[in-house]
Amino acid sequence: MSKKEPNQLIKSLDRALTILEKLLESENGMGVTELSRELELHKSTVYRLLDTLKYRGYLEKNEDNQKYIAGIKLFELSSRVLNDIDSRIRVRPYLEELMEKTKETIHLGILDDGEIIYLDKVESNATIRMYSQIGRRVPVHSTSLGKAILAHLSEKKVREIVNDKGMEAKTENTITDINELLKHLKKVKKQGYAVDDEEQEENIRCIAAPVFNHKGEVISSFSLSAPISRMGEERMEKLKKLIVEYSNKMSRSLGYNI
Repeated sequence: MSKKEPNQLIKSLDRALTILEKLLESENGMGVTELSRELELHKSTVYRLLDTLKYRGYLEKNEDNQKYIAGIKLFELSSRVLNDIDSRIRVRPYLEELMEKTKETIHLGILDDGEIIYLDKVESNATIRMYSQIGRRVPVHSTSLGKAILAHLSEKKVREIVNDKGMEAKTENTITDINELLKHLKKVKKQGYAVDDEEQEENIRCIAAPVFNHKGEVISSFSLSAPISRMGEERMEKLKKLIVEYSNKMSRSLGYNI
């Protein structure tokens, strides 16, 4: 079944993506004239699109034969997507296992452009009023997922992220001072887990821990979320130990030598 063209198709973007697809199909690259003929577009239009894609790093130009080929940016993006998919598949059984053990909702998140993106979610049958869905973005400073990752970044990188994204107070418990956050992150790194004590949403507590790859780099984090009515201090202490245990399991599954 053919795809239906959207009502508000951005033609220049559609043409640029078509050019990328054509070049990826071509083993030796293509020139302006060849692309113009293939796409039935004026040479000047093709050249402007190629020049823009080249400027952004998605294409490279061979000055000897004047042909364009895929640039390093495309490989960086594809590699990242494949790595994210691979890590998600590998840790998914542990997320499910953790949900079964705790009967609470489990999230997997990654850092992207200074924010956390929910990459996966294993929802429990227990009621929890929390707005989360795969693909949604949330702040780093007010979430346990974010703090679990930030704790393993340099102070310079943390400051860069915070300066760019800000430290909005989501609740009265949100940390909004950079120095306080940095001090808090040292504690997170030392203990191996992060806690969101009603910092992102009222009446919701979350415990998160990092996931490391074979290079010892933090690539994601996972969290357990529950209403405070089910997350008292005594249970929190037990769950913290379990979260650290599963952090080790997931990291080992990705080749991390603990």
